[in-house]
Amino acid sequence: MSFDRIAVLGLGKVGRLAATLLHESGFAVTGIDARLPAEALPFACEAGNVSDPALIGNLFSRVDAVLSCLPFHLNAELARLAHGAGIHYFDLTEDVPTTNGIIALAESARGLMAPQCGLAPGFVGIVGASLADVFDRCRSIRMRVGALPQNPTGLLGYAFNWSPEGVVNEYLNDCEVIEGGVRKLVSPMEWHETLYVNGVKLEAFTTSGGLGTMCSTMLGRVENLDYKTMRYPGHMELMNFFFHELLMRDRRQLAGEILTEAKPPVDDDVVYVHVSAEGTINGNLRRREFVRAYYPIEVAGESRTAISWTTSASVVAVIELVRAGRLPSTGFLHQEHIPLDTFLETRTGRLFKGGITHHG
Repeated sequence: MSFDRIAVLGLGKVGRLAATLLHESGFAVTGIDARLPAEALPFACEAGNVSDPALIGNLFSRVDAVLSCLPFHLNAELARLAHGAGIHYFDLTEDVPTTNGIIALAESARGLMAPQCGLAPGFVGIVGASLADVFDRCRSIRMRVGALPQNPTGLLGYAFNWSPEGVVNEYLNDCEVIEGGVRKLVSPMEWHETLYVNGVKLEAFTTSGGLGTMCSTMLGRVENLDYKTMRYPGHMELMNFFFHELLMRDRRQLAGEILTEAKPPVDDDVVYVHVSAEGTINGNLRRREFVRAYYPIEVAGESRTAISWTTSASVVAVIELVRAGRLPSTGFLHQEHIPLDTFLETRTGRLFKGGITHHG
């Protein structure tokens, strides 16, 4: 079904920019937040409690789609309400149980159910699947993403430019992988490795949620598949100490508060993307890579942090493709089914053609 009216729930940095990009792409946008931003915005805004079913029900009766930019724990109920209203649903969640619930809803959905439309899961899955498509037999897909300060300080070398709830969640929940053709769960903050992006030394380790639904769609098609978060060296050891030796794993909310207080957001950030696939083409073993460093850029008339524009642009490009009829309009959307070339040709997806690049 075609649509042009969309509600954006949550007007933090990512939600605000996503709503602005949707407005610039011709959508009639209504933004909702408990506290509206002080600055003037180019789209309609309403103040309201997103946990109020009556408010959300009224809103969903007036729009064709909803994009949730809210913490993951709110999304299951929002998806249920969107399903009941028969409208398209999009979010940025990395939470696996939330996504599994949305997959079940999608079986009877009148609209499209599309969670995990951010950077990871989301864009990296699109990239990983596109790299794998060229092989006759694919033996591995490795996806790594790091959202980091450009100028790190302290032993952690980190800044919480992303939701602390989301970071704690992905550091502590089990991680899906395919290893030796077998789908399994492994512990987070393990499988440590060292890698480089444009000469910058980084470490990578397992975290939850970054693969989205790829383990189910790629099982039987790839022998090894995993996702890791990239950080500056030494981060993983310190976070394991914090969560496990100090038992902060049992106090997730407090852990997020402590970490955000210690490492507040910065404007000068960078998003590293390192995706690779290996396999055979006509009997010859080959490796393909997509490696980028994305920095803050000016988008919609303002300088935007790397994590805010990469996340916002990911989901807006997907929404543009759905409106254009290039993606399904009902059921469940797997990010890895979106062609990379098609994604990059959208008005917003073109932003990903920038960045400092390395091709392999």
